[in-house]
Amino acid sequence: MSIIRPETVDDWWDVEALYDLCFAPGREALSSYRLRDNVDPVAPLCMVMRDNADILGGAIRFWPVLVGDYSVLLLGPVAVHPTRQGEGVGGQLIRTSMYTAQDLGWHRVLLVGDEPYYSRFGFKKLTGVMMPPPTNPERVLGYELVPDAWHGVQGTVRKFDRALDQSTD
Repeated sequence: MSIIRPETVDDWWDVEALYDLCFAPGREALSSYRLRDNVDPVAPLCMVMRDNADILGGAIRFWPVLVGDYSVLLLGPVAVHPTRQGEGVGGQLIRTSMYTAQDLGWHRVLLVGDEPYYSRFGFKKLTGVMMPPPTNPERVLGYELVPDAWHGVQGTVRKFDRALDQSTD
């Protein structure tokens, strides 16, 4: 039996080690990490899955970003320990966190990933939304937590700054 719960300070080292295992230490060189520098993650959406022995099976984090005048959730990274892959851990983390995001009043989610995998959760390729280079535009995907949430949202994804965030959603 495993349980999904919010990530705590005590989880931090285990989660970082899992991300390094799954993505290699060079993961922080990706352009998406520049959007996270000195920005707090959305804590209620950062979750871990641990088993009865308290062993970390997976983790997911979300960060606020801006696209045009709109606040957007940037999903990622999401990682599953290699010994737990194929068990649905990633899907459970994604679904649970997305339900929570909707309950918290967020409207849209963005990620950079493989459309064949993420389409099963309802993600679709976004047009008019550009991640900082060198991101492949074919991998920029979005999900609407409320109907038509991506309608009219266009522009370059920017680092979140509360002073710049004028959106109501």
